[in-house]
Amino acid sequence: MKTIASILLVEDDADDVFFISRALRGSGLDLTLEVVNDGRAAVDFLTKVAEGNRHVEALSPCLVLLDLNIPFKSGLEVLKWIRAHSALKTIIVIVLTSSTSETDMTQAYTLGANSYVIKPSDATRLAEFGQFLKGYWFGWNQLPPVCRSAGATAAVA
Repeated sequence: MKTIASILLVEDDADDVFFISRALRGSGLDLTLEVVNDGRAAVDFLTKVAEGNRHVEALSPCLVLLDLNIPFKSGLEVLKWIRAHSALKTIIVIVLTSSTSETDMTQAYTLGANSYVIKPSDATRLAEFGQFLKGYWFGWNQLPPVCRSAGATAAVA
C-alpha cells in the first residue's frame, strides 16, 4: 500500500476552509489536503489513519492544522487525544485559531502543540502563512521519517 503525505485541516468555518486551502495551493505546497469539520470527525479520521485503513492508498497526515473552537470535541480535546496515541505522536500539530486567550495557548502547548498561530485576518497575511508553512515546516524543519517516506519533502521546490 502506497502512503501519501497529507495535511489535515480541522476547521468548521467554510470560509476559513476556502481561504486556508487557497493559501496552501498558492504557496506551491503539493500535498493532499484533507478537511474535517469537527472534533469527532478529526478523531474518526485519525483513528482510521492510525489503524492503516483510511483508503486503499493510506493517507499519512504529517501535519494537522487544528482550530480550537470546533463542534463535538474541542480542538484541545482532539490535541490531547492525538498525543495519547503512540501511532500519532510524531504528527506536527499547529493550532490555527482565532483565540488569543493565554489560557488556550498555555493549554495547547502543555498538551503538545508544536505551534500556536492566530488565524490571519486578511488574504495577504494568509498567503504569507502558506509560504511560511511550506518554507519552515516542509523546508527547514526535519519531518519525522514516516512523512519523508510518504513523499512530503518532495513537495518543496
